[in-house]
Amino acid sequence: MTIKPADKPASLTPLASPGAAAFLVFLRLAPLTLAVFIAFLTIGLQLPVLPLHLKDALGMNATMVGVVVGAQFAAALLSRAWAGNQADLHGAKRAVVMGFMAAAVSALIYLASLALLDRPALSVLVLLAGRVVLALGESLVVTGTMSWGIALVGPQHGGKVMAWLGIAIYAAMACGAPLGVAVSHVYGFAGICLVSVAIALLALALIAGLRPVAPGASRRTPFYKVLGAVWQPGLGLALSSVGFGVITAFIALLFAARGWGDSSLAFTSFGVAFIIARLLFSHLPDRIGGARVALVCVLIEALGQLLIWQADASALAYAGAALTGFGYSLAFPGFGVEAMRRAPPQTRGLAMGAYVAFLDLSLGVTSPLAGALASQVGVQGVYLAGAVLVGLSMLVALHLMRSPGEGT
Repeated sequence: MTIKPADKPASLTPLASPGAAAFLVFLRLAPLTLAVFIAFLTIGLQLPVLPLHLKDALGMNATMVGVVVGAQFAAALLSRAWAGNQADLHGAKRAVVMGFMAAAVSALIYLASLALLDRPALSVLVLLAGRVVLALGESLVVTGTMSWGIALVGPQHGGKVMAWLGIAIYAAMACGAPLGVAVSHVYGFAGICLVSVAIALLALALIAGLRPVAPGASRRTPFYKVLGAVWQPGLGLALSSVGFGVITAFIALLFAARGWGDSSLAFTSFGVAFIIARLLFSHLPDRIGGARVALVCVLIEALGQLLIWQADASALAYAGAALTGFGYSLAFPGFGVEAMRRAPPQTRGLAMGAYVAFLDLSLGVTSPLAGALASQVGVQGVYLAGAVLVGLSMLVALHLMRSPGEGT
């Protein structure tokens, strides 16, 4: 039986009620969103476990731990253009299928590294290979699902697509981390590898019956052409992502330096506020414009960074983390809607890949630079710098408001 491409999403547009339209968008995206959530549990599982495996089982120092963990960001950055062209030329579903398969293969490579525990250097090289394969899979899944989702519900709902997929990704990381600790405690790193394979295959099974959408392009588009269309919203994303980067990399160090105890509630505060903002306000970028939403949200995020900088108690740091998460939550789809409007419709997969690459670049650069700053002025000073850089993204949002895209 031949599977036909999905129907065009024109039926979503004429609905009079915005609430009804939003609900229909949710229904169409629900299977894809669930598959992304399950797939990204693979990454969440590894967050608290891989660094400890490198340190305790392989005897690696902090520098090598950073190299292995950070390799995924570097490989993801370099693979965004390739993944975007895969989605545009061969169809978004094929890209997502390849991504889930890559996630399963990466876990098998991790498993193979355990056979080399008595040769730590080789074991680390195998783990590095697994991280690269996982990054390729993540690029394919992110660009493929964004392109697929936008094709299913229409570009007029692009902000909702980014918002719902983002909820799935961040919720999976938040849920996967404690699950990874529990699995590792009972079954060790081998258990993490096997569970990761099973999770990736489950995600693959969930999308097997979903209807594909036709490829958006007939020929490969040079990356630089799309980059020229999305670099301004991408710059806004990169600057606004600094707040997210310094929360994930340095909040635990700040709590330790201040003697505030466990920092886990700061991550919880960030994540809960992030998801609440997406649930309540994901419709706004599509309705009133991405740049307008981004302008307000990065202001909130910058205020959160300033609150952490000035915090003299853990409760204020929790509040600052929550404000940072709330603001950053809609900055991504806000700037993303602007990127989508500026890119040719036939290159949406590549455009989303190029746009997300600015997030990879920001996270890859933020940690080492902020670490160098912290060694000079203390960890708390990192958050003042974060507030300044996030604040600069307001200038990008203002510029985008004055020069709106062509529309799609």
